[in-house]
Amino acid sequence: MSKIKETSTNYENKQTLSADCVEIYAATLISGQWTLAICCHLSYGKLRFGELRKRIPNITERMLTLQLRKLEENKLVKRTVYAQVPPKVEYELTKSGQQLRPILNQLEEWGKNHQQWQAE
Repeated sequence: MSKIKETSTNYENKQTLSADCVEIYAATLISGQWTLAICCHLSYGKLRFGELRKRIPNITERMLTLQLRKLEENKLVKRTVYAQVPPKVEYELTKSGQQLRPILNQLEEWGKNHQQWQAE
């Protein structure tokens, strides 16, 4: 996963769109192939890295790490490290991340309906 260069036109366009349109800003925060899957699983409660990895079997460890860091940076996921041996780390949705639950439910309903319409 590469970052967009801050000097690129693409970066400037994304910044402008996000500043001008709150919907685009929100969509940018949850964009990405794995972001919604991670949020869906965390919406049921705290999970450790290995538990998330098992629930999303096709994601690589590197990609899961990168996505969790991005979600943490965007204040959607909280990472808690416990001082013990072996180290224990748990991930959970923040208050802001928990506000995604009804949106995820709506996306689920929309997805089901859209699949049915596509099959017709």
